[in-house]
Amino acid sequence: MPYLILIAAYLLGSLPFGYILTKMSRKTDIRKYGSGNIGATNVLRVFGWRAALPVFILDLAKGLIAVLLAKAVSDIMAIYLLAGFLAMFGHSFPIYLRFKGGKAVATSIGVLSALSGWVTLIVIVCFLLILYFTRYVSLGSITSMLVLPLLFWLLGFGLPYILFGIAAALLVIVRHHENIGRLLKGTESKFGKKG
Repeated sequence: MPYLILIAAYLLGSLPFGYILTKMSRKTDIRKYGSGNIGATNVLRVFGWRAALPVFILDLAKGLIAVLLAKAVSDIMAIYLLAGFLAMFGHSFPIYLRFKGGKAVATSIGVLSALSGWVTLIVIVCFLLILYFTRYVSLGSITSMLVLPLLFWLLGFGLPYILFGIAAALLVIVRHHENIGRLLKGTESKFGKKG
């Protein structure tokens, strides 16, 4: 049963809500616009907050549900931590879109919400502060995830959580490699700029 839950977590994370919702409501492929990403940030940049909000909520929800389902069927910490990571991995590399997905930020918030309210709150505050002072969503996402393993360590969560935090941070950083290049060149788009 735990192994089935891990597969389910990946398949749930793979659901490309940004692609599905914009295809249904706008009759278009979000991957052809803006950054080409299926996540809520690109939907916001291209179609506005009314289109982006449900994408964000659903991407967050799949991370939350993946961990809660894993906790419901197993009390093994490694299982529900791995389920959370696989939901994030599924969002980034969805089987339904030939493994070309989003950057797992909203999904990671859902995962963290099921793991620790305090850690989630601190990560969100960190993201918002970076966004406020720099206007770069990507920098806020990268920085807040880099803080994650440190938070788990400082708050005494133990090695499995710290390793999960490292893996989650690495995934988000890898998915932002193009953004990092643009940040270094000074060509990254700032928040609020229409796609």
